[in-house]
Amino acid sequence: MTTSVKNNFLPPSLISNLQQVLISRNDAVEHQSTNSFDSTSSLSSRSRNAEPNTAKVVPDCSKPVLLITNGEGIDSPGLNFLVQALLSDGRFSLHVCAPQSDKSVAGHSVTVRETVAVCSVEMNGATAFEVSGTPVDCVSLALSGALFSWSKPVLLISGINRGSSCGRNMYYSGAIAAAREALICGVPSLCLSFNWKKEMSCESDLKNAANVCLPLIFAAVRDIERRNFPESCLLNIQIPSCPLANKGFKLARQSLWRSSLSWKAVSANRHPAAGQYLSNQQSLGIKLAQLSRDASAAGAARRLNSQRQNVEIESVGIAGKLSGQQTIKKYFRLEVLDKETETADDNLDFRAVEDGYVAVTPLCLSSTDQSKIETQVSNWITVALGRRQ
Repeated sequence: MTTSVKNNFLPPSLISNLQQVLISRNDAVEHQSTNSFDSTSSLSSRSRNAEPNTAKVVPDCSKPVLLITNGEGIDSPGLNFLVQALLSDGRFSLHVCAPQSDKSVAGHSVTVRETVAVCSVEMNGATAFEVSGTPVDCVSLALSGALFSWSKPVLLISGINRGSSCGRNMYYSGAIAAAREALICGVPSLCLSFNWKKEMSCESDLKNAANVCLPLIFAAVRDIERRNFPESCLLNIQIPSCPLANKGFKLARQSLWRSSLSWKAVSANRHPAAGQYLSNQQSLGIKLAQLSRDASAAGAARRLNSQRQNVEIESVGIAGKLSGQQTIKKYFRLEVLDKETETADDNLDFRAVEDGYVAVTPLCLSSTDQSKIETQVSNWITVALGRRQ
């Protein structure tokens, strides 16, 4: 490469140096273009809190692409055991897009009028991102084409989540909502939940639960590619508390069962910092009383650090006129508690999982299709897994 400089008053030595810089820069550009694939593939091994690359992540097109998310956050053991089990098999290209923190009771909420942060996370061979939003945000972003280069994955899996999403609990479940969002976008989906028993279950049970679900996942991917998988529904899969002793997969119907909600008044001194802050924020206090997804700053901080299995949501109640000494402020805390199941139809979801079966419940976007879908799913399970129901 040569450079011609006319009518300049720069010293000849400086001109020579500039020419050498231009030659070096040109060589660097050519070297970078030959290694563009390496720079893209190294994205998944970048440290947490690094800014995502502006280039989209290119998957291994020779393998079926699976998208993994959950409701409990990217650091949850259930999600990590599931990813490990799928990676050890080696037949899939795994992409993880999960909440940064626990959003297990976020329902189908989405983040609007706020910026969502996305950070790459190292996850032993899977391309993984954590998202500061809800489970539905994760799925919507992943399928939007802004983060990954594929148009859509073969299958979305939400889980493995601790606790029940049986019955009416599904309306609160962020994990179910993530699978439902995928279905709305035309992607087949599974939601995996483990029937966690307080003071009985341990993390190794989640690893066993992941291995128990592998045959169903393999069958689903195979039949999706063959166009034999039931359409217009997601499969809500409940794994019993003793995974390795399960009695097999059983088609179940959604029940009316739900967890017990218990509101309790708490002292204003319980969180003095929050109380002091809210004393001068009347409009914010009213918003918090409406039980939005982040009910209070103190409640949100506690949810990030708490190890309790019960879900706690704190709210501030304000009554009376919003002026002077007439303002009355109260604090409440919501606890979502498990309750004993009652005798019911053996084919209902919570009864099937309590009886030791892996309960498979099809959930449709339209209730008018439920009976037809149940028949299709029952036939598919029988053929795909080779077991009688």
